[in-house]
Order: sequence, then C-alpha cells, then structure tokens
Amino acid sequence: MMENLSKCLTFTVPLSSDAHRQAEQFRRQQSSQKKAKQVYLNALAVSAVNFYLRCMGIKTDWEASQSSNPVMQTFMDVADLCIPNKGKLECCPVLPDTSVVQIPPEVWSDRIGYVAVQFDKSLREATLLGFTPTVPESGELPVGCLRSLEDLLLHIRQIGQTQSVKMRVNLSQWFENIFEPSWQSMEALLGTQRANLALSLRSTPEASVERGKRIDLGIELADQSVILVVALTPENDKEMNILVEVRPTSGQIYLPPNLQLMALDEEGAVLMEAQTRSSNNFIQLQFSGFPGECFTVKVALGNVSVSENFVI
Repeated sequence: MMENLSKCLTFTVPLSSDAHRQAEQFRRQQSSQKKAKQVYLNALAVSAVNFYLRCMGIKTDWEASQSSNPVMQTFMDVADLCIPNKGKLECCPVLPDTSVVQIPPEVWSDRIGYVAVQFDKSLREATLLGFTPTVPESGELPVGCLRSLEDLLLHIRQIGQTQSVKMRVNLSQWFENIFEPSWQSMEALLGTQRANLALSLRSTPEASVERGKRIDLGIELADQSVILVVALTPENDKEMNILVEVRPTSGQIYLPPNLQLMALDEEGAVLMEAQTRSSNNFIQLQFSGFPGECFTVKVALGNVSVSENFVI
C-alpha cells in the first residue's frame, strides 16, 4: 500500500514572478510566435525542476545548460538542466488536461533522464508528475507510465556513484609509454593500411602520441563498434593540444548517422560537440589543456552512451 502511494506522489512548484520574468526574456528573443511559446514553456519547466532539485539538496547549473543559450533555443526544442558531475536532465512541458508526454527528437540522446512538468491553466503552478530514464521509440510516453520522483532522486544518486568509481586515464603517462591495456595502437585496432590512411588525412606532429579504444554501443549499432582515438601534442612546457576522433572499425566505411561526440569539463558541462551526418567516416574535436585538468569524452547514439574520463 505504501509502495503504491509513493508511486503516485507528485511535487507542485509555484511559478514565481522571477521565473516568468526570465521566461519572458527568453521569449522576446524569438521571432515566431510558435517558437516564442515553446521557449517560454520550456523555461518555466526548467525553472520548476531546478526548484525541486535544489529543495532536495541536488546542485544544478542552469547557465551551463543548452536551454539557457538563446542560439540553442532558436534552433532546438530544448529544456535541459545540467546537474554537475552527472549530466543533463530534460524538463518536458505538459499542457493542462494532457495525458501524454512529448519528447522532441533532438533530446533523445545525451540525457540522464526526462521529467514531466504539467502546468495549470493560469501558469501559476507546475506539477512534477514523474520521470523516465529513456525515450520510447515514438517519443511519446503516457503520464501513467512515468516512474516516481523518488526513483528520479535514486537514479541521479546512482549516476554520481557510478562516475566517481570510474578511473581517469592519465594522459601524461602516455609520453612515458605507459598505457592502459584497453588503449591500443592504431595499427592494432585498424590494421597498418587503414591506420596509415587515417594518419595521412590529418597533420600529426612527430612529438605526438596517440592511442585508440574500441567502443561498443550495443544494439544501437547492431552489435558493431566504433573506435575512439585520442592524440596528444605538447604545445609548450605545460599546455597540451588534444585531438579526439571517432572512426569506424576495420569492417565499416562510415559511422552511423546522428552519432555524437562530446567533450565535457570536470563539472559535466559540454565544452564542445560534433555529430555525424549521413556519410561521415570520422568526426573529431580539438582543444587544449594543462597538467592536472580533468575532462570526459562521451560517445552517444540514441539512448546509448559511453563515457571515458581523462586527466592530463
């Protein structure tokens, strides 16, 4: 009986004048009425989830989220809220008297979960109905199929525990020829001919060191894999240039469409990202860092993602 009661519990948030003021600021930056309404409701949904998580003692960083970026608001239907060291939680607006949660395709990946936020008709209150960790194939989820907010809090805590256990790869040791067993030479992963071809397509200084690792994305790739490549080049006594690539394995020519490659800082905020189109044979990111700095590389396709943690 208590278990059933727990699953039915929701959380109602008052939508303050400050929340409406911020949503209005975002709305005014949009040219079309339809997009302006979407941005306004997304902002209120994020505000409601942000309020709830802070009440529960969970740190958030809205400024590091795509939903606070006017450019991303214009080109995407996005309502994410960044939770440092864990990832992005999507806040899905649900209109009054609606029984289905709509999740837009552009947020089907790179999310740790999706929270349904239903507004009252006056937009003075928002009720958090529940959450789902994954997206159905249709992108629609009946409200009755949502998991409880209690499960949401447990889900967030478990993600934090998982990430804290995962060791970071020490990149500075690569220059001493110390490599983790799973990080292999490109010849070992691709064969000499394809490794030389991959090297010829980009300029890599002699002082560079590189290694690759096979990344399994499971059923999203029909049990196939991709190769994650990390190449390091000293810029000066301290700064390090870092090149991150994703390439097909030796049995494939192209990467799957909509495959994402992301670099995240130590707090879990996305620094930069790239995505494949219909016929890419590689995607890459380039950035620099200093000894002791930490970052994470994430490869994502659909609802599946794999992360690798590094320290320079």
